[in-house]
Amino acid sequence: MIKFAVIAGTAMGLLLAQPAQRQDFERDSCHHRCDAPGDPEMHRQEIVSLEKEAAHAIELKNSTYFHRVYSDDFAGTLSHGQQVNKAQWIAAIETPPVRYESFNSSDIKVQLYEGIAVATCLWSSRSIIKEQRVSHQMRAIHVYLNGASGWHVVSAQITSLPPDVQQPL
Repeated sequence: MIKFAVIAGTAMGLLLAQPAQRQDFERDSCHHRCDAPGDPEMHRQEIVSLEKEAAHAIELKNSTYFHRVYSDDFAGTLSHGQQVNKAQWIAAIETPPVRYESFNSSDIKVQLYEGIAVATCLWSSRSIIKEQRVSHQMRAIHVYLNGASGWHVVSAQITSLPPDVQQPL
């Protein structure tokens, strides 16, 4: 009977300790992702992938990517100087009077700074605007913040390259 009580008590103690251990693990995991530098090349490749995914989402007018990756307090500037928040950026993506034939991100460079990444790239697009085919290039800069749920864009600046054509972004 004493053996049974000891075994039951030990089992009960282990069961009660599990939630605390899981919380400790989740907290340590979050601190590790947010505070530890990690593998810089892995972070760099993750940002490059996000930049390419953003261009693909623009081409498809798919806002799902931007809802997931752009922070709620996002602040950006479009190529024609208009300042936008997250909702305005998504509206510009979803409803432009442009049909993209292609939208690509290239020449992607990433600088990492303890939980912050700055990505610059060249956006090249072919589109149809008012029944005319247009090719256009823009330079983009995105500032990412690495948080508990991964990398999020907090700021962006888009600059049109000559010849400047009226673009929605």
